[in-house]
Amino acid sequence: MTKMHPLADSVLFFAQQSPAPASAPGLFGANMLFPVLLLVGMYFLLIAPQRKKQKEQTKMLAALESGDEVLTASGIYGTITNVKEDRFVVRIGDDTKVEISKGFVQSVVRKSGSEEKQ
Repeated sequence: MTKMHPLADSVLFFAQQSPAPASAPGLFGANMLFPVLLLVGMYFLLIAPQRKKQKEQTKMLAALESGDEVLTASGIYGTITNVKEDRFVVRIGDDTKVEISKGFVQSVVRKSGSEEKQ
């Protein structure tokens, strides 16, 4: 009797085993459950909070008026002196006014005629 290599024995053993019966493909079976749950989870963890934040930002920008103190995305504090259709005129110093796009307003520091925002 000839002795075979141990690896060859393993290969022959697994080759002789019958394959597992294939499950019948379903339209919406267990194979599709994980990807669907993954997409639903991604929506609730990533997309929904971002949409909520965007709506709040849009609402805040629409409520801004002359006299409100704002913080820009670049970290500059200023007071809105004029509201235009697509930008604000912001006073950042005694004699310094700049025009900034509405999208660059990060937050409202203080509304005109009210106490400092918490």
